[in-house]
Amino acid sequence: MNVDGQNVVQVLLLVGSISLVPALLFCVTSFSRILIVLGFVRAGLGTQTTPPNQVLVGIALFLTLFVMGPTFDQIKDRAVEPALAGKISTAQAIDRGQEPLREFMFKQTRTSDLKLFVRLGKIDAPKTRGDIPTRVLIPAFVISELKTAFQIGFLILLPFLIIDLVVSATLMSLGMIMLPPVFISLPFKILLFVLVDGWALVTRSLVQSFG
Repeated sequence: MNVDGQNVVQVLLLVGSISLVPALLFCVTSFSRILIVLGFVRAGLGTQTTPPNQVLVGIALFLTLFVMGPTFDQIKDRAVEPALAGKISTAQAIDRGQEPLREFMFKQTRTSDLKLFVRLGKIDAPKTRGDIPTRVLIPAFVISELKTAFQIGFLILLPFLIIDLVVSATLMSLGMIMLPPVFISLPFKILLFVLVDGWALVTRSLVQSFG
């Protein structure tokens, strides 16, 4: 293959790798948990499209950068800077760079989920974390993140559900069956959320859940 052909292949590989960045963002960072929990908050409030999806994704992205900051710093120190300085090869940089991510994922992954994918992958029982391939760790991490996000979302929805039940029961006792309860409960839910500084509470709980 000539030089021009090699350049074309390299460009195609580069474009293809860039297209995988969003998938990596979802699968190996805290992004998915944060975005799902924020979606539960909006669903609990019942505001439908407020905040809009773009705002929720933006909040989730910057909270992800905040939570993943120490991990990204380790990747930069161990892999990126030595590779740019020519001290290590690209392959060595990839191996060093994935270690901080693996450490983060191991902390957030349940043992039961790891065992599930080890069994599904028909892999010999690993003796140490280093024996677990990344291709097994990533899906186990994703499943654990989904479970944790839904557990947090359940706790968030409970107080909003209580408000809906109280308003619905009150309207029925007054004989106002035709009036949708959401018209009455929505202002109360927003007021309660603002009074308790809900966004700060949710953000603090999310960040601390990765501790």
